Amino acid sequence: MSLFKCKPSAFLLAVPFAVAATAATANHPPQAAPGELPPGYSTTVTGTAQDFDYFMGSGWLTTQHRLKATGVGSKEWNTFSATLCATPYLGGTATVDELYMPSKGTAGLTLRIFDPAKRQWSIYWVNSKKGVLEMPPMLGGFHGKQGEFYNEDHDAQGRPVKVRFIWTLRDHEHARWEQAFSYDNRTWETNWTADFVRGDRAKLCEEGRPRR
Repeated sequence: MSLFKCKPSAFLLAVPFAVAATAATANHPPQAAPGELPPGYSTTVTGTAQDFDYFMGSGWLTTQHRLKATGVGSKEWNTFSATLCATPYLGGTATVDELYMPSKGTAGLTLRIFDPAKRQWSIYWVNSKKGVLEMPPMLGGFHGKQGEFYNEDHDAQGRPVKVRFIWTLRDHEHARWEQAFSYDNRTWETNWTADFVRGDRAKLCEEGRPRR
């Protein structure tokens, strides 16, 4: 999934990393601590222009798990399938993914742009139902088989959050994406995960887009 942002969301794999459950009441997530940052948070993570080459040239079958409610301690998840097709542009320094979710009757588009001066990717997300480029972009890059991307945003209820994407390239055929929010600047709540399996692009994609 650059793939996505849960409020949103950008579309977007598991390595060991600590995810602490957010302690929240049904209506009031924990308040952000002034001056603190959640573990690992940084908008200066860098990468290379080849970071997303892994996803190009193939279609992907994906199983998505999305938390039903964020910031309230929910343990209930929605699970659904989707198809992803990715296309590089500008010599690979820009990529576009389309994620088609047939059971939801919707699709999402991820635009990634690499800044060679900063050595950093900016990741944007568009939901087909909203038709709006989600801002601000997620910022970061890959180190080896793990990618990390961060920024500040608001959730679907307008509450301020820090956002994290983690990508893990497990092997040539499998990848995983995870999205987490921090409401309190101390802990992360994972609210969306996606497991990807490489498939036959000729069967899954048509002119760079998922077949309907």
